[in-house]
Amino acid sequence: MVMAGGRMPAKITKGAMYLLIGELGLSLMYLVSGDDLRLEIESWLAATSDNVWQQGKIWTLISGAFLHAQFVSLLFHGLILWMFVPVLERWWGTKRFLFFALWTTLAGTIAGTLVGLWVGNGHISGLDPFIYGTIVAYGVLYSTSHVQFFGVLPMTGKQLAIGMVGFVAVMILWTQDWAHGAAYAAAISLAYLMTSGKWTPKLWYLRHKQKRLRRHLKVVKDEPKRWLN
Repeated sequence: MVMAGGRMPAKITKGAMYLLIGELGLSLMYLVSGDDLRLEIESWLAATSDNVWQQGKIWTLISGAFLHAQFVSLLFHGLILWMFVPVLERWWGTKRFLFFALWTTLAGTIAGTLVGLWVGNGHISGLDPFIYGTIVAYGVLYSTSHVQFFGVLPMTGKQLAIGMVGFVAVMILWTQDWAHGAAYAAAISLAYLMTSGKWTPKLWYLRHKQKRLRRHLKVVKDEPKRWLN
């Protein structure tokens, strides 16, 4: 899929393997099931506007990411998770990488199902929002590194990210699938903010804590001196 410097990437990392097993396992079970069982699985695990916002099945915001009915898309996800995503996991570490996967998935699924309430087809399935988010994250972290798309098209990480965003935008405009467009836009935007250093909740919390401590110390300092006779 994507090779850095023309070399085949190393083996899949632990976090990427968790995501791959989760999506392939649930999706393949769904694909080989009968119609009745499929409807039951969709009712309890699919991330749709109705399930999330009208029936209150909040857990589907996560479970829906592992349920995908298109086999070709599953192969694409597998290639990305096996050959491309591990670069990011090695950069961040498994824990931070899985948090990135969680937040981009939630951002995409929430945005897509909310827009689906308006357009009437908010069914966000699979790891697509996260997958597109990882490509943008790679473009930010490895903007000048050389990659080869499908081993034949040389480009930089930044060009890869911009090209993928452009492809997604054209695809959404062509199909007018606004729910998925909102999902991809939310995940891509959050991925950019998280990797560019513009989204730092932990740093914001530490700064807030520091300000509170400074105010407390100022009050103590301004108290009148008391002398013990």
